[in-house]
Amino acid sequence: MSGDGVDTKRRRFLIAATTVVGGVGAVYTAVPFLASWMPSERAKAAGAPVEADFSKLESGQMIRVQWRGKPVWMVKRTDEMLEALPTLDDKLRDPASEEPQQPEYCQNPTRSIKPDILVAVGICTHLGCSPSFVPEAVPQPFAADWKGGFFCPCHGSFFDLAGRVYTGVPAPLNLEIPPHKYISDTLILVGDDRGAA
Repeated sequence: MSGDGVDTKRRRFLIAATTVVGGVGAVYTAVPFLASWMPSERAKAAGAPVEADFSKLESGQMIRVQWRGKPVWMVKRTDEMLEALPTLDDKLRDPASEEPQQPEYCQNPTRSIKPDILVAVGICTHLGCSPSFVPEAVPQPFAADWKGGFFCPCHGSFFDLAGRVYTGVPAPLNLEIPPHKYISDTLILVGDDRGAA
């Protein structure tokens, strides 16, 4: 203790303790404030890209994932399915996919990045029903020369295995192809195509 009655050690301790407590209080106040600027989990889920692993997807099969609250289909097409696509052009409303229902990199005969993998939003472009996957190339009540694709039971629209709509059905457009990119040979990022497709 110094001669004027001031304990400098105690003063330094109290200043340090006050600084630490004030700093901790500032952090506890700042964290919730800064966190309030971040989008909520609900907002992130509404538009966030979704990773989809198709490593176990076998030829001729389909899997579903959710993106923005919509079903997204991934179909692994067989060679036979791919060979049938050009034979349907005269039966389709938009065979060259000229309507903007897909990113530019999917405006091709298979409407895909990799010919054997179709990625499409599973919602009919008529009134929003979800079509059924009918992969078998056998006559159907709605199409005697069916070569596989998607059938919407709500109002009878049907689409080929590239998601292209047939003529003479209520659906006005091909199925939507969402933005997507391949992260690896068996992993797709749906909802984000920046960087590579």
